[in-house]
Amino acid sequence: MSSTVIVKENGQGRYQQAVQAGKHHYLADEPVAMGGADAGPAPFDFVLSGLGACTSMTLRMYAERKEWPLRQVIVELTHQKIDVDGSKRDCIQRQITLEGDLSSEQRERLLEIANKCPVHRALAQSFLLECHLTG
Repeated sequence: MSSTVIVKENGQGRYQQAVQAGKHHYLADEPVAMGGADAGPAPFDFVLSGLGACTSMTLRMYAERKEWPLRQVIVELTHQKIDVDGSKRDCIQRQITLEGDLSSEQRERLLEIANKCPVHRALAQSFLLECHLTG
């Protein structure tokens, strides 16, 4: 399971955040067009990164178990708001490139597996989100 993630303002910019995930430290920020300094990825970039990484890792694990000749996985993701029945909904599009001498059946199976990666499943269903104030 993943470690606790701590996010706090770092005082270096209007929206800039210091992010700590286990032993890893990085920045988050909004793009200039949104009033930030673009010092790090925006929040939805992290969501897309998590989905893309999980997709690629899941496909790699599956292909290795099956001993399939998968040379490279590339996942390109975009996020946009779309209109669905008069309501704006978040839409993530995921384009997966599979390199290797794979049959059409193997490629189709890998697409099925991509849609079963843990982050995909979590995003595709409703999360239970709890929020509490301290201090």
